[in-house]
Amino acid sequence: MALVATLLTGCAGLQKTDWPKCAAVGGVVGAGLGAIESSTYAGWGALIGAGTAAAYCWVHGDGDEDGDGVLDSRDKCPGTPPGTQVDADGCPLKAEEPMAEEVVVEQVTIVVRDLLFAFDSAKLTPADEATLDEVAGRLKNEAPNAKLNITGHTDSVGTDAYNQGLSERRANAVADYLIRSGIPASSIASVSGAGESQPVADNATKDGRAANRRVEIEID
Repeated sequence: MALVATLLTGCAGLQKTDWPKCAAVGGVVGAGLGAIESSTYAGWGALIGAGTAAAYCWVHGDGDEDGDGVLDSRDKCPGTPPGTQVDADGCPLKAEEPMAEEVVVEQVTIVVRDLLFAFDSAKLTPADEATLDEVAGRLKNEAPNAKLNITGHTDSVGTDAYNQGLSERRANAVADYLIRSGIPASSIASVSGAGESQPVADNATKDGRAANRRVEIEID
């Protein structure tokens, strides 16, 4: 009885695959206990101890019958097919549903401000034409569906009414050039003049007035 109790306590919590270890330990313990009585008892003790310990480990040990790496005592989904990826409970991992790709259309507004005019003039300079050639080329190649809002501006010299008309003529000059450069008229959403009402620099200086004589193209 002492032998059996010792062996069962030593094998508690082991796995089925540990039966060789149980047999070895049981044999040693059985031989030691049997040797207390006689050498003959040592041999029988080793045999009985090894057999009893191995059998107990095999019958009561924790196994992994489906081979998923999770012991049967913790396996909540026994019998999973070979090669199945499982979680800590031995259950097949749930395949993540692919997220629907979200298409985001970002509206970007670009403002072209370096179209400057001579005093009291709506005539495009060669530098202005070069800028508009680049703008037209990029619009046709990169953003054929873009919409343009073209606004003319003046400095503060002259009356409000005169400057309003001058700003409109400057805006129209830019719109006409873009259309001649291949931009569809339908792409130009608006052509307007703001007169002298929206300065970007000090009209009290020569350089400031030159900066205010401009046309801005807002590209959406």
